[in-house]
Amino acid sequence: FVVSSGESAVAFIDKGYKVVSGGTDNHCILVDLRTKFPDLTGKVAEKALVQADITTNKNMVPFDSRSPFQTSGFRVGTPAVTTRGLKEEHMPIIVDLIDRVISNIENEAEIEKVRAEVNKLMKDFPLFAW
Repeated sequence: FVVSSGESAVAFIDKGYKVVSGGTDNHCILVDLRTKFPDLTGKVAEKALVQADITTNKNMVPFDSRSPFQTSGFRVGTPAVTTRGLKEEHMPIIVDLIDRVISNIENEAEIEKVRAEVNKLMKDFPLFAW
């Protein structure tokens, strides 16, 4: 099955993020942080998300004033979760977890709570389900 990342893109937009191109035509979503968190870099967001066991990649966005080592955005891809069996209904949950980390970027206790929720959610979706 194929899950478009459209559900995720809409969920990011609903939370006040700018999604480059206004949506997605493929499995990748490029989120521009400047609208919601103008001082936050993609590098810092990526590092905090990794602490919550969420993998994203810092990414430059159109007209980015930051260097490729800092960036003003991050990229999310749906194949990492869809290959584990997650579907459309899980995408808003994942976006909410990402938003909680980014909204609490310096709150280690909240990031740890999100990490526990991520691991609980993914427990039912093993990496290799044979």
